Amino acid sequence: MINRKQSPDIKNSVEFEIKLPPVESFHLDNGIPVYLVPAQEQETLQLEWVFDAGNWYEAAPMIASAANNLLKNGTTNKTALQINETIEYYGAFLSVQCNHQFASVVLHCLEKHLVSLLPVIREILTSATIPEQELEIYKQNGKQRLSVNLQKCDFVANRNMDKYLFGEDHPYGRYSTMEAFDQLQRDRLVAFYKKHYTFNHCKIFIAGKTPRHFDALLNKTFGTDLWNGKQEITQKDFSLQPAAEKKYRITNDPNGVQGAVRIARSFPNRYHPDVPKMQVLNTVLGGYFGSRLMSNIREEKGYTYGIFSVVYVYNTAGFFGILTEAGRDVTEATITESYKEMQRLCNELIPEEELSLVRNYMIGGILGDLDGSFKVIRRWKNLILSGLKEEYFNNAVNIIKTISAKELQQLAQNYFVKDDFYELVVV
Repeated sequence: MINRKQSPDIKNSVEFEIKLPPVESFHLDNGIPVYLVPAQEQETLQLEWVFDAGNWYEAAPMIASAANNLLKNGTTNKTALQINETIEYYGAFLSVQCNHQFASVVLHCLEKHLVSLLPVIREILTSATIPEQELEIYKQNGKQRLSVNLQKCDFVANRNMDKYLFGEDHPYGRYSTMEAFDQLQRDRLVAFYKKHYTFNHCKIFIAGKTPRHFDALLNKTFGTDLWNGKQEITQKDFSLQPAAEKKYRITNDPNGVQGAVRIARSFPNRYHPDVPKMQVLNTVLGGYFGSRLMSNIREEKGYTYGIFSVVYVYNTAGFFGILTEAGRDVTEATITESYKEMQRLCNELIPEEELSLVRNYMIGGILGDLDGSFKVIRRWKNLILSGLKEEYFNNAVNIIKTISAKELQQLAQNYFVKDDFYELVVV
């Protein structure tokens, strides 16, 4: 019998051995790869069809995101209303996503309804019509949202910083405009859809409880023919065009009481060996609520409700940045204090007690991210789409557990160079 009067041993999370749960894989008859993390204890199921259809491949701004958003707004046999009613009838949820490299269609449903819903997804992927009327509604709604967002300083700051870092003609720096909405044409969206949403540019990721004969059901719906035809896509090359000027001050709302502050610099792509190390350094600086930026600029100075730093890495480039909204009269002081915290990391070794706390926080976060098949498949999807192996995950965990304060100081000295940073304040 357990002795309730004796507390259990407390273990640091770094002592846990973390393993990425395995993913099953197979191919449909037409070659589509399928990746599955089964979980028979739950009745729900998530399926995601991923295509090489991000904005990297578009010939003009916003074509990729518009085509992706309008996929479920009408097919040869169903209107947008009929599609939505069918999805809702079965208590399912259908969404679309589009980023720089990939676009996807995601279905959440109960396992028992999958046989009724797969034909609907098949129809969306193979016979979407992108009706002119739906396109006009999409353009009108998009312009209205953009008009509202352009009044927000943080929105303006984010899009401008991307432009400064990568160049507005680069997919990573491109953003929506009223003119881009007006120039969207149905025939260009349909052409993009037919070229990119094809069987040979598709990968399927699945998590949850699968019904009996699931493989055969999926193959029957998506694997028996070369749907939408075999299309070849040429990977485009884009050169980075960072802005020459590095200090910007923009007035967006003369009556506002807060300003959006962004301090950012370029960073290597996701394959660089410094990426997992930088995740640790970033956490110390501004990656969690107990970080140095929060302790100084929020808790001690009271300049902001929250400040954080991020490391974003893509296939060909990335950036490190500090983001916050501060009182209008203390935006410059916020920038000064941010540089002071970066300089401290260059000059002083991180105390072991603080580093231990960060290690435990990060490992605890990973443990939480592996709780459930939906989260596990997301991890595998990011690895697979990036062409990475399980060893990448294991290496990142090992770095969190073992990286020394001296290594982190050297990393700070390499990347926290003031002259390399872009500064932006939008008030």
